[in-house]
Amino acid sequence: MSVAVYPGSFDPVTLGHLDIIERSAKIMDKVIVGVLKNNSKTPLFSVEERVNILADVTKDIGNVTIKAFDGLSVDFARNCGAQFMVRGLRAITDFDYELQMSQTNRILRSDIDTIFLSTSLEYAYLSSSSVKEIASFGGDISMCVPDFLGKQIYDKYGIERNEPEAME
Repeated sequence: MSVAVYPGSFDPVTLGHLDIIERSAKIMDKVIVGVLKNNSKTPLFSVEERVNILADVTKDIGNVTIKAFDGLSVDFARNCGAQFMVRGLRAITDFDYELQMSQTNRILRSDIDTIFLSTSLEYAYLSSSSVKEIASFGGDISMCVPDFLGKQIYDKYGIERNEPEAME
């Protein structure tokens, strides 16, 4: 059985993340989305909130589970019985970083390979950081995150956003 881990902070989860999860689930028997608890950062959403959000948006994908973790992602993958880690690539800068990480992980755990999926073009511009920045200024993030999540993000920033009426 092929098992992959897709690790990340997912703060917040974007449509790009969901695209990678859905595509991974089509090629793997089981995908475990690992939500990183990083004590050196102050996330917008707690680990528990991120796990719950991801569980909600992936509930219809039968071979996907969500788990929180801390420490090295390659250790998390091994503890989950995964043979693969999945990473999404948006641009060449992502590739440089991710290649270095995959090579380091391969030294640490030679039994775990990294699979790179290039981001679908419609999501190539997306990052959690840009979503947070746009939202913090009250900008429209509806094209970046699942429908229900936008309000939660604005609430975190104390922003009440009234959607403009459609033009006739």
